[in-house]
Amino acid sequence: MERESVRFVSGDAECAAWYYPGSNGGCVVMAGGFGVTKEPGTDLFAPRFQRAGFGVLAFDYRRFGESGGSPRQVARVGEQLVDWQAAISYAGSVPGVERVAVWAFSLSGGYIFPIAARNPQLAAAIAQTPNADGPAASRNAARHQKPLTMLRFAGRAVADGLGSLIGRPPLLVPLVGPPGTVALLTTPDSLQTNEALNPGNKYSDWIQAVAARSALRIAAYRPGRAASRVKIPLLVVVADQDQTALAQPSIDAAAQTPGAELLRVPGGHYAPFLEQHDVVVEAEIAFLTKHLVATDRQPT
Repeated sequence: MERESVRFVSGDAECAAWYYPGSNGGCVVMAGGFGVTKEPGTDLFAPRFQRAGFGVLAFDYRRFGESGGSPRQVARVGEQLVDWQAAISYAGSVPGVERVAVWAFSLSGGYIFPIAARNPQLAAAIAQTPNADGPAASRNAARHQKPLTMLRFAGRAVADGLGSLIGRPPLLVPLVGPPGTVALLTTPDSLQTNEALNPGNKYSDWIQAVAARSALRIAAYRPGRAASRVKIPLLVVVADQDQTALAQPSIDAAAQTPGAELLRVPGGHYAPFLEQHDVVVEAEIAFLTKHLVATDRQPT
């Protein structure tokens, strides 16, 4: 695996990224899910894409990982969409890159719908187990949490939001935890996060927590509504038993996208990282080859 550390400006900060050189003129811009940095979020897929000939730009959102920006661990949807635009622009400026695609999963996978709709110059897009409907996902998540704990979480989120107005540091909550703990997610398949993304604590520097205020906007965010405006090739990958980012809203979004391809696999939210990894990554490489590689460069 060959990659180099690069940085690009987004808004008032610099975003850190890994760039994997490719050989076929295509480049896939990638980011991890909610609160997930570039290494645990993309390391399992990016080298496979590179071996297939694609360049890859895997980046951290501002305020996370190696990127700049403060306060830390605060996820803002609007800012992260701006970070995507900056990453796409940077990838397109790399010498030898002729066509750019985007790939993301979970909350970031939901971003793929508006990103693809706003960037008709992209060659292709992949939304893997995307959170296409925040309210639906939030209602389902509530089924796996205790009522009193939900009230405690809401209180912390409101307190964090109010504290931010007077410059207080963020109140952090874990990304995942068992029911009864104040955590962003307590769904059964979310508890596979470390198994899927951080086996053996491989990424010990990854801070698995976010500012509680971050959940307020995400719970109401419905990026799947942008699907009907997507005009570029789109692959939507869903896990049929996904309890973190529900499958049906993503299936519906794919149906609303002209010409979209839908890949359904069995399993929970992290099936593409675990038992369905080879099936998913091979399908994604085939999709990228079809849409991102010039005809005279495609394998015969």
